[in-house]
Amino acid sequence: MESPAKKKIFSAIQPSGEFTIGNYFGALKNWVGLQDNYECVYCIADLHSITMPQEPEALRKRSFDCLAMLLAAGIDPAKSLVFFQSHVSEHSELAWLLNCFSYMGELSRMTQYKDKSARLAGDTVSVGLFGYPVLMAADILLYDTDIVPVGEDQRQHLELCRDIATRFNQRFGQTFVVPEGLYGESGARIMSLLEPTSKMSKSDPAAGAYVLLADSEDVVINKFKRAVTDSGSEIVHSPQDKPGISNLLEIYSCATGKTIKESEAEFAAAGYGTFKTAVGEAVASVLAPIQERYARLSADKGYLDKLVSECAQKAAKTAANTLARASDKIGLAPKAK
Repeated sequence: MESPAKKKIFSAIQPSGEFTIGNYFGALKNWVGLQDNYECVYCIADLHSITMPQEPEALRKRSFDCLAMLLAAGIDPAKSLVFFQSHVSEHSELAWLLNCFSYMGELSRMTQYKDKSARLAGDTVSVGLFGYPVLMAADILLYDTDIVPVGEDQRQHLELCRDIATRFNQRFGQTFVVPEGLYGESGARIMSLLEPTSKMSKSDPAAGAYVLLADSEDVVINKFKRAVTDSGSEIVHSPQDKPGISNLLEIYSCATGKTIKESEAEFAAAGYGTFKTAVGEAVASVLAPIQERYARLSADKGYLDKLVSECAQKAAKTAANTLARASDKIGLAPKAK
């Protein structure tokens, strides 16, 4: 008896710079864990990156750095597809088709578009930024995706993807799988070490607010030693009353695999200084093997080139079938074989 087919997961990440432990504990660690139970498609969304100004050489370097870090973190090419979005032309082609079934009003209501465009001069807001969610919908729909792990900041975009797919299906018959979101299970929400009510971000002007996956052991421990704590001396998880300590407990739990309750019990008699050092040491021990693998992988450009080429070819086979199906339903002339 054949075992049931695994459900398909799609997720993408922009090569926007160095990864923080927020990226790792919030997403990458979960991506690694999903590989055994799902058919996973992981995309480095370089086309999405260019919706905002980029330096060409820096973007190229970050794209390969991102690939090396995904592999170092545990993404296994034998289990998952991992490729550059720009290497599979069907992403752009399907995005154009979906643009014709998306509405200006719904795109103009996207919160991320409004936030990002507000930071730019009116005449420099690109059409690409406006249409970003349609390309995201194409990314997902190309692979007959069942599940999309998504944070709250992308919930609105996924709902739009579902609306576009449903609209297309209702007009032309069943064409796209309408994906479900995996909410609240995509990883921990890691906050700033200096402003624990704000999400950790590498764009924070204070370097001590975030920990990079590339930070050395000494740097990691020193950043945690300087982390903001709260009044009192108890090490308990209470996000409202003790946001600093609660954030450190979350990070320690992610790094060690212990529950929050177990972590609280471990440090019940400890002071803040001892606790912060222990959190830093636990994080550093997680990062060390990742850094070792990253150094080896990033130095092997031939391997990375070969891998992205092979994975893009595999991805394109599925993507081409989906694009052909959608094109046929619309009434476009078939391509010669």
